[in-house]
Amino acid sequence: MDMSTSPLGLIAPRSDADWLNAHWMPFTGNRDFKSAPRWITEAKGAYYGTPDGRKIFDGLSGLWCTGLGHARSEIVQAVSRQVAQLDYAPAFQFGHPLSFELAHRITGHMPAGLNRVFFTGSGSEAADTSLKMARAYWRTKGQASKTRLIGRLKGYHGVNYGGISVGGIAANRKLYGQGVEADHLSHTQPPNGSFFHGMPPAEGVGKYAGAALADELLDLITLHDASNIAAVIVEPFSGSAGVVIPPQGYLQRLREICTAHNILLIFDEVITGFGRCGAWTGAEAFGVTPDILNFAKQITNGVQPLGGVVVRQDIYDTFMAQGGPDYMLEFPHGYTYSAHPVACAAGLATLDLLERENSVQQVRELVPHFERAVHGLRNAAHVLDIRNYGLAAGLTIASAPGEPAKRPYEIAMAMFQKGYYVRYGGDTIQLAPPFISTPAEIDSLVSALGDTLQATA
Repeated sequence: MDMSTSPLGLIAPRSDADWLNAHWMPFTGNRDFKSAPRWITEAKGAYYGTPDGRKIFDGLSGLWCTGLGHARSEIVQAVSRQVAQLDYAPAFQFGHPLSFELAHRITGHMPAGLNRVFFTGSGSEAADTSLKMARAYWRTKGQASKTRLIGRLKGYHGVNYGGISVGGIAANRKLYGQGVEADHLSHTQPPNGSFFHGMPPAEGVGKYAGAALADELLDLITLHDASNIAAVIVEPFSGSAGVVIPPQGYLQRLREICTAHNILLIFDEVITGFGRCGAWTGAEAFGVTPDILNFAKQITNGVQPLGGVVVRQDIYDTFMAQGGPDYMLEFPHGYTYSAHPVACAAGLATLDLLERENSVQQVRELVPHFERAVHGLRNAAHVLDIRNYGLAAGLTIASAPGEPAKRPYEIAMAMFQKGYYVRYGGDTIQLAPPFISTPAEIDSLVSALGDTLQATA
């Protein structure tokens, strides 16, 4: 990408206080950013561009969502055509053909039995939709006491009230007080210094063994009784907490317990869906089928907001059977932008590319190189542990005295100055390069991160 010829690259954004302060930025240290803004003004392929013409390698695929690279002409054209033909259609009581086509295409890549798609506008909306579905399902079946929801420490399920209630990241919960009734399983992150490649072994380390961790669900069933538990929600692997991978056998055991005790199992695949795992879904990659599966992010390659929930046939049928007269609402829930026609056009174009370019295989072929590269940082300064699966890796960074989040922030900012975008969160640095990355680009990213770690106090 030649920034010198780009009209956007020549634009100098305003940086005066009046201009900057109008926007309250999400998940951002606003005071820090507005004291020295870090602008991104364009993107192409695996790179972002800045106003001064610098190229920035996109080491997190946007926010885990642009695996195909940026500004893909096929998606751009599909979106442009759709805006001109049907820019918006009412989401309630009327339909447009693209949403039905996209739903069919999505179910073709889901595990067997997951075949009914409810569209939302984001991953956070998908999480709350799945939780409402779970509760409503049991009420519709005459088991109204099944309301409790079970998440997991270090889990991330978006930022709406249901999502932060089942989520297990303290920083996302502490400001907001009591959410919905929920309990939490332990996380599956092994002790620092484990440096497992891919999935930890079934025997794990100490209590971090697959079956033992999953069996904590039996303790929660003893405490609350299965008659009061609606669903368990987990990510196949956790992204936002620093790429936390389940031990072998863990998800299988959760599935067994949920089935035995009549509890719905929800997989939040907002990050793991549509290629990141080297499979179409995390469910496929790990060999476990949930009752409900949430998706977002990669479904449109980040071009348009879109999310959704895929459920088993019998869950859908339960709502239809108890819906009353045909004109009544079976599930009184949805959003103005559910199945937005422009987002659906982006989703169809994205699936076309994922299929035509065999992106799942592309990821599988790149994973061994990526794994070797990131674990080459094992002895780098401040690195306490490294975890990886598919095209995702998390590094735990030793805390600066009294400031556990400072070093990851400093590392990420230094990387941006060097021409690499990585994510920092809590005590971790996170990597999730685009599916289209070359081995040389992976090596360059990891080498720069190693140099930055060594140079960080």
